[in-house]
Amino acid sequence: MCDEFIHHGLIEDTRLTRRAFGLMAAAAAGAASAAAPKSAVTEQDVMIRTPDGTADAALFTPRKAGRFPAVLMWPDIMGLRPAFREMGRRLAGDGYIVLVPNPFYRSKKAPVIEGPIDFSNPAQREVLQGYRKAINNVPGDATAFIAFLDKQAKTDKRRKAGVQGYCMSGAFAFEAAAALPERIGAVASFHGGNGLVTKEPTSPHLLIPKTEATFLVAHAQNDDAQNPQMKDQLKAAFAAANRKATVEVYPADHGWCVPGGKAYNAVEAERAWGELLKLYRLALV
Repeated sequence: MCDEFIHHGLIEDTRLTRRAFGLMAAAAAGAASAAAPKSAVTEQDVMIRTPDGTADAALFTPRKAGRFPAVLMWPDIMGLRPAFREMGRRLAGDGYIVLVPNPFYRSKKAPVIEGPIDFSNPAQREVLQGYRKAINNVPGDATAFIAFLDKQAKTDKRRKAGVQGYCMSGAFAFEAAAALPERIGAVASFHGGNGLVTKEPTSPHLLIPKTEATFLVAHAQNDDAQNPQMKDQLKAAFAAANRKATVEVYPADHGWCVPGGKAYNAVEAERAWGELLKLYRLALV
């Protein structure tokens, strides 16, 4: 989970520029193109009605002609910010219609904290945890967000949708897939923490049988060090439900996939991104 022990000292820079994002990812990919050119993707700030109010979000659509699979990209506990906008843009450039919502819309419009975010700062951490506790209906949010994606002119509704989450929202991805099994065909969780398997009856791993998706679980090495049994528990749950899944512990720390933080690991982030694209190519059919 996202706490001071995993995120100690992490500073998330909400001022991350598009150029900085591109340079970091290109360095990891051997100078391969990272983010899609601005001209290749349309970006819109949108408002979406949910059972609990109106959520602000960013929508990314390929400019080229055609219809494309829908993807819901949940941000981490730092919320919707420039780093996730660039990730949404990049994924749209790969041929997907991507929605990146503000998961904290019940509390505040994005950005929920102005300027750099220091998760080791107790005051900022308390604010973010308060916003997190106010999230009380992930299935309802996911249903509204996927319905919004399905209303877009370029969404290919004949193909399954994907959902991905980071940090706390790795669990959200499981919840979304269980709420919409007929619609969601792929689930990805990146450094989702040890909240994916708990002793509670609401544990995300217990939702696996309710899904009809293929899963990718990319686990952080320091999360694994805290609970080394979790990866095996997940593998067992996927096997028992007869769901295709890849569960892997990456040699990187919690938060490694998101540019702008101290835990960001460009090489391993690129490898995880490659696995995400592979998942979507195979499962969003």
